[in-house]
Amino acid sequence: MTAPHGAQFRPLSLPSSMKGPDAEEFREFTRVRNAVYREISGSDNDALTPEELLPFYQPTPEEIRHIWVVLVDGRIVGRVGVDIPLEEGSRGVFWLIELLEAVQGRGIGTAAYALVEETARSHGRTVLQSWAQHPDAPGPRLTPPTGFGSIPEDRVARFYLRNGYTLEQIERESAFELRGWDDEAVDGEASGATVARLLADATAAATGYRVMQWQVPTPPEHVAGYAWMKSRMSTDTPMGALEFDDEVWDAARVERHDLKATSGGRTMLVTAAQHIDTGDLVAFNELVIGSDATGASHQEDTLVLREHRGHRLGMLVKCAGLQTWHSRIAPHSPRVITYNAEENRPMLDINEAIGFVPIAYNGAWKKVLT
Repeated sequence: MTAPHGAQFRPLSLPSSMKGPDAEEFREFTRVRNAVYREISGSDNDALTPEELLPFYQPTPEEIRHIWVVLVDGRIVGRVGVDIPLEEGSRGVFWLIELLEAVQGRGIGTAAYALVEETARSHGRTVLQSWAQHPDAPGPRLTPPTGFGSIPEDRVARFYLRNGYTLEQIERESAFELRGWDDEAVDGEASGATVARLLADATAAATGYRVMQWQVPTPPEHVAGYAWMKSRMSTDTPMGALEFDDEVWDAARVERHDLKATSGGRTMLVTAAQHIDTGDLVAFNELVIGSDATGASHQEDTLVLREHRGHRLGMLVKCAGLQTWHSRIAPHSPRVITYNAEENRPMLDINEAIGFVPIAYNGAWKKVLT
């Protein structure tokens, strides 16, 4: 498909591994992906190596991933992605369009979006959802129906509005600086001491529960419990009017998740709370870092099952995870990045008490096709 100004969309050629002769395109694709995120955020917090990114494009029974490279004069300048969930009864797709600043404003994004809708319709899907970062700027602002947070009505927001989307939710990106873990802050308490104090308080409050930790791959004795908690991420987290399918997780899906998390040199730590009387895993937190031990860490899923809330388990698993992470796994990582819905005040309260501070805001956008 040809877009304005000679741009072209072509399906990405996926190599079998990054060691083969066919890996060069994927290497350049990853470089451009990282460059786009650097232009948006001014940092490399979200950078991945090609080896780390490739596992995310391997086929799975859970979804169909369409991915196109955007080329101008034969050079990769962006990407277009459409993910088709395959859960029973699913009617949605998730999509992204990412372009280098140098080629924006030429109509390429509009042509790319036509490809997105065409793909959604070809799969019989009617609910389109997408996320984008909106750096703060003066001028008019948009507020979602949740009433929590706002974003500037910037170029990206106007693109969504022009194509019939509504802003449904604001997502906060937060960072916790690990540098200075043992250094005293202005208030006289080092960040490591803060985590230790909060962990002690949460441990005292969480009577009847204990902490379990493992590095993926998940030990056999924890697979069933971890799978159940992962399935609850699609039902127990604040979503506003966004639509997510009820996910089904089993041992095979956990194995695929673990392989995706660790392939290419990534490391993931899972910290869980176990209910002692039943042996059930009822809360968990994930921390992950890439092959560069000096790069940013990411806190991925965190959840306390609804029926076990009110026992400080969120604070328990987050602080226990951070303490192990910094002391034993990633002592040279400078910071931890995490994302939360702006209306998820219980989790934001925990993050803020630990020392996470907001660094960016993303808009969650939705359109229902007629």
